[in-house]
Amino acid sequence: MQASAASEGLIPGPIDLSARRPRTDRLLRFVRKKPLGAISAAVLVALIMVALFAPMIAPYDPVKSQDSSRRLQPPSRQYLMGTDNLGRDIFSRVLYGARISLYVGFFAVAIGSSLGATIGVFSGYTGGLLDLTIQRFVDVLQGFPFIVLALILVVALGASVTNVAIALTIAVTPSVIRLARSSALSIREEMYVLAAITIGASAIRVVFRHIVPNALGPVFVLSTGALGGVIVAEAGLSFLGLGVPPPNPSWGGMLNVAARGYLERAPWMAVFPGLALSVVVFAFALLGDALRDSLDPRLRRGD
Repeated sequence: MQASAASEGLIPGPIDLSARRPRTDRLLRFVRKKPLGAISAAVLVALIMVALFAPMIAPYDPVKSQDSSRRLQPPSRQYLMGTDNLGRDIFSRVLYGARISLYVGFFAVAIGSSLGATIGVFSGYTGGLLDLTIQRFVDVLQGFPFIVLALILVVALGASVTNVAIALTIAVTPSVIRLARSSALSIREEMYVLAAITIGASAIRVVFRHIVPNALGPVFVLSTGALGGVIVAEAGLSFLGLGVPPPNPSWGGMLNVAARGYLERAPWMAVFPGLALSVVVFAFALLGDALRDSLDPRLRRGD
């Protein structure tokens, strides 16, 4: 009775989890094959959670908690990372500095990668005068070193969190355009793309159905690795006084203050923000390498 009812669809049968297994298997294979990449991903997830919940975790206000009586206090149970030259808690400022660094990094990379991938794919697919014009403009932008281009843009736009993010977005975009274009040039010569064009598929359908999905892998890997470079660039601009304006907490700004005669008297002012910056950049670099090895079919042949 139940068997016949189940066969007729009256009683739901057992849930088939086989469709979910490949994704879980890929995740477990990534953890097993690339343990450093998995650890880096865990560290970055923890950092993002800490940045999101900084107001709940930080014991003091990072800006308003100035007290000259407790300036240059060494690390202790009350001040885990000590205090700075104005008596502000460094631990609280490092936590809030993570929010600014991650905001600038994700904003610049997300917008720059999306814009660059769109321009690069259409440039490579259409070719002709449009492709030539775009690539010459990209050549001009790439003629400047990354940090120099960001520096010029920040000077032109003015020092603020939003302007720093916009400047780094513009600086990131050319390399993504070049990578997306090269991927599109290669993919458009594949047989399945030629077959789609032969049967009359529109250019929009060919681009979004065949080229974009296959070109996103290299762009995603590049974007992951670029996050660390963008965060370093933001810290460098803040160190030069052209990034996040004080008193807003920024890792680069904290290093700038520490370099003004406090390295010997209060080395913790430079050690902790520098350590946080190093961990984040190192984690993004390891994760980018792991994703490249996992997504590149030429590097997965031995798996």
